[in-house]
Amino acid sequence: MSEILVDVKHLKKYFHISKNQILKAVDDISFTIEKGKTLGLVGESGCGKTTVGRTILRLYKPDGGKVIFKNQDIYALGKKGYRELTKQMQMIFQDPYASLNPRKTVGAIVGEGLDIHKLYQSKEERAKRIKELLALVGLNHEHSNRFPHEFSGGQRQRIGIARALSVNPEFIVCDEAISALDVSIQAQIINLLMKLQRELNLTYLFIAHDLSVVRYISDDVAVMYLGKIVEKSSSGELFKKPLHPYTKGLMAAVPLPDPINEKKRIHSILSGEVPSPINPPNGCRFYKRCQYRRDICLEKTPQLADTGNQHLVACHMVHAEQW
Repeated sequence: MSEILVDVKHLKKYFHISKNQILKAVDDISFTIEKGKTLGLVGESGCGKTTVGRTILRLYKPDGGKVIFKNQDIYALGKKGYRELTKQMQMIFQDPYASLNPRKTVGAIVGEGLDIHKLYQSKEERAKRIKELLALVGLNHEHSNRFPHEFSGGQRQRIGIARALSVNPEFIVCDEAISALDVSIQAQIINLLMKLQRELNLTYLFIAHDLSVVRYISDDVAVMYLGKIVEKSSSGELFKKPLHPYTKGLMAAVPLPDPINEKKRIHSILSGEVPSPINPPNGCRFYKRCQYRRDICLEKTPQLADTGNQHLVACHMVHAEQW
């Protein structure tokens, strides 16, 4: 049996926009991540992916639900317990240009976690550890005396990865960690993350909107739409047989590398605008954009249910087999 490292149960995160308006960014979602595995979390911009990652790490205070990490509820931890937790759970941010302090050297940035948690006995030990971390992500130890503006986007993201690794975490949230990088650099960073996962037995929540990248790096995939998870399965199962109309639409937008097959392919393009998360529709939130919709979809909210082989889908039509 695989060990469950992260267990998210009925997580909710709401933002109060005004006196009478509440934005339900994350609205009652549940999932687990096995130790040493990667869960890809995908969906359109604004669906709540980043909010999920930040709420799991307690950067946002949840409005409901639990996150169980190594058999303990992280929201029940006191100040001391949370401080210890930050050594075990880290985040790699989306923008390598905004996430690094421009006034600090690379050595100071990477060594910040070492300083906070007092993970060294001497300055020599600290310098040695920073050198090891930079080498681990493919940077020269001489880079430690330089400032972030002297590096390319890919190099800055490597610095961000080294900073996250400095405290020896077990779980890392990768929040759109490659979306701001050139395509050629994206592949390098993805390969680096996978290499580090194998060597350090890391567990990832990989948040992205690029399905081709998610397919490459993820063991399991969860698809989010407007604060809800609408489909979850192993990566191989999901890409072989997507069931939810939204998932099918997302995959139809990814071009095939073979132009002949791409030309022959029947596309299921998503139409319409994403409803406002402040005032989501009743029933299925994908109702207005779905070509298979029926009256029941507007009347009753579909729940995630297993269609077999641990392939979970929240769709009335799938379970009724009325395609």
